[in-house]
Amino acid sequence: VEGHNNLPSQLFVSVAGAIIGAISAIVGVGGGTLTVPYLAWHRVPVVNAVATSSAVGLPIAVSGAGGFVISGWGNSSLPEWASGFLYWPAIFGVLAASVLTVSFGAHLAHTLPVATIKRVFAILLLVVGAKLVIG
Repeated sequence: VEGHNNLPSQLFVSVAGAIIGAISAIVGVGGGTLTVPYLAWHRVPVVNAVATSSAVGLPIAVSGAGGFVISGWGNSSLPEWASGFLYWPAIFGVLAASVLTVSFGAHLAHTLPVATIKRVFAILLLVVGAKLVIG
């Protein structure tokens, strides 16, 4: 999110990114779930925060996936088509759904009022939080 004077130093942003990535992997949510509130906290406009979140989602997902491959490697109880704790049919399903819906999501991000985007995201965070609490 270059050009935003509200962000802290590069070192602080890098540390925040590492923490967001670690928490995302542990909790099992996409990195954007935590990146958007972090950027909004630093007064980055919501549309820019969502766009940036989408951009950093791939590296967060790849690094998290790498960790799951390494930690599950050699586990004989895993199903066929798994590499460590990654199950390839599920990955391809998520990728296909993402490719099919990405333009719709981008359209919504640019047409919905900012207040609506914030409310929808708040509801998403509440659902994710409730899921974590309930188990």
